[in-house]
Amino acid sequence: MSDYFEEMGWTPLAHGETPNHLIQMARFLRDFGMWDMLGENEKLSPPASKSAVNNLEEVTIESGEVKQCPVCLKDFQTGNKAKLMPCRHAFHQECILPWLEKTNSCPLCRYELPTDDEDYEMYRKEKRRAVEREKDLETLHNSMFS
Repeated sequence: MSDYFEEMGWTPLAHGETPNHLIQMARFLRDFGMWDMLGENEKLSPPASKSAVNNLEEVTIESGEVKQCPVCLKDFQTGNKAKLMPCRHAFHQECILPWLEKTNSCPLCRYELPTDDEDYEMYRKEKRRAVEREKDLETLHNSMFS
């Protein structure tokens, strides 16, 4: 079983180290729902990481497939290459690469690719943890009161 600091992804203060009061205030605002009112909850997503873009699967369009690129709405030609996102949506290379240079998400379903922005990755991790905590609280509540 992990301790509080491991679960939260934090490290305890070292001997003689003082707490960062701005971080404490931000956590306080977040925990009581005030952060949402300040508009700090939503961050604009940064570009996808170069390695994630380079590792996108490239597929060849088969003759029986009648698909179109969701960005430019042109039909894929048989034998043409398309980039396949991890969410399994296919795009022309010339359509999806400029998109991923601006944002890290799929234009259709908003599936997010990894980024090179450490702050944004921490933000995503915190969002996932908040969802997990809500599920854990609901499970605990249901086990106590059902």
